[in-house]
Amino acid sequence: MTMLSRVAGAAADRALGLPTSAVAYEIRKDVAVPMPDGISLLANHYVPVGQEKPLPVVLIRVPYGRSGLYAQMFAAPLARRGFQVFMQATRGTFGSGGQFRPFTTEREDGLATLAWLREQPWCDGRIAMTGGSYFGHTQWAVAPYADPPLVCVSPHITSSEVTGTLFYNHGAPQIHTGLTWSSSIGRQERSGLPDPRLRGRVHAALQRLPLQAVDVAVAGAPVPFWRDFVAHSEPGDEFWSEANHNDADFSRMPPVSMVTGWWDLFLAGTMTDYTALRAAGVPARIVVGPWLHGEPGELRMVAKTDLAWLDHHLRGGPPPEDAAPVRVFLQQANRWLALGEWPPAATRAQPFHLRGDGGLTAEPEASAAPGTFTYDPVDPTPTVGGPLLQPPGKQADNAVVEQRADVLVFTGPALTADLDLVGQVKAQIYVRTELPHADVFVRLCDVDPKGVSRNIVDGIRRLDPRTVPGDDVTEVADGVLAVDVELFPTAYRVGAGHRVRVQVSGGAFPRYARNMGTAEPFGTATQGRTNRFEVFHDADHPSRVVLPVFPAAGGSDVGKPVSQSSS
Repeated sequence: MTMLSRVAGAAADRALGLPTSAVAYEIRKDVAVPMPDGISLLANHYVPVGQEKPLPVVLIRVPYGRSGLYAQMFAAPLARRGFQVFMQATRGTFGSGGQFRPFTTEREDGLATLAWLREQPWCDGRIAMTGGSYFGHTQWAVAPYADPPLVCVSPHITSSEVTGTLFYNHGAPQIHTGLTWSSSIGRQERSGLPDPRLRGRVHAALQRLPLQAVDVAVAGAPVPFWRDFVAHSEPGDEFWSEANHNDADFSRMPPVSMVTGWWDLFLAGTMTDYTALRAAGVPARIVVGPWLHGEPGELRMVAKTDLAWLDHHLRGGPPPEDAAPVRVFLQQANRWLALGEWPPAATRAQPFHLRGDGGLTAEPEASAAPGTFTYDPVDPTPTVGGPLLQPPGKQADNAVVEQRADVLVFTGPALTADLDLVGQVKAQIYVRTELPHADVFVRLCDVDPKGVSRNIVDGIRRLDPRTVPGDDVTEVADGVLAVDVELFPTAYRVGAGHRVRVQVSGGAFPRYARNMGTAEPFGTATQGRTNRFEVFHDADHPSRVVLPVFPAAGGSDVGKPVSQSSS
């Protein structure tokens, strides 16, 4: 290694919170791997200097480049500790052949790469994979199908199923995430500095109708992913079937290590994956911290857990120090909880019922007139905070939302003791809408003693005659629907003196596409209709949120306090 690379390596180790290490390695660049259709994918191969015998391989498949920041953050730290790393650019990116059509070719390309690696004299046949976000997805596209199996995987901040949880969350298109990522991948191979105005351009583009071609406004040219995203959003469209791997045989998975954050947009899918892996008998571990997607603390935890995981499985090193398979950060309590399972068995389901006077109580009201509001796609209900691909996200003051006439607000009494929520938050809302096309958005908030309301978790369900009634929507009578809304899981302390608040509305724009009240696809729609909502909350229609209440943190299952900034 050159002096410059040693200095860069030491800086990267400090940024990742790792002890400095300087095992010498060489990089064999532009290694071509042939694919079954004749194109080749290029990779950079990190090899310990002087290595003569075959070694296991850590495979990283990434669409964001084989060098630069991603290499310094994910490949080089492993190489400096003696691992052999193969960092491959996915199809159609950074010199690899073919066209980049995200999520649709990773299984075939990944399995072909595994087969090729095992034929190389420098590979001993043992292969592990690691990486987060999209290159976490490339692991899910391979690991359940690999034969022979991988040694271990670390699919961080991602999920096995991307369409129903990420692209179209319970039917509602996540246009802010979709366009933000489209703008990034559409410009990533161009020269020049990042555009500081890009965030503003994304926001402005999402105000336009139709949305079909707004990628040009932010990326300067059509982006295939955006065009696929807007063209294949309708119920029953099979275009994305190759992108989802939640129906794979999880019992074929190797040991799994995962890191995610409570504000990571992949969180719900990641937690579902973890539960399914354990149910399938797979050795799996997970760490969940107070992070947004790709925050420094999240990346530091990824680096730390990866080194221990790979050392244990590829080199026979000691098992990870923390014996608990689940470690979660209890927000607002400044504590890590060590749990034996997810969701924790110690939680109890506590309902908070919506009341006609805007309150929340343990029992439903005997009788009450429904609350009403009108959703207008010309002035869609906005959203603040929450799990986004890039800042701003996380918690925010919800005053601007709660003051609107198209948002119903229900608030409980001041708590006499801390309320620790650890697990899945759910809601069931009884609603009747004037139009059959509608969205039901539910948000749980923490109201402090000064009256400031900050979001904890939320969820959405798109109503569409093609999918209603369904597994999570039941028709009761007279057009009233019982709508089950799955909010994000969490670990969060609502402090004594604070109050729990629930919002019910017809959307959350621009995080989700506005519901136009018609059957027209969201990418081509230009004309919308107002939609009147009735939200019922009486003994026959007990609208409620159900909170996972955890015993007060303080026993043997609680780790030492840590600061959120250092986690």
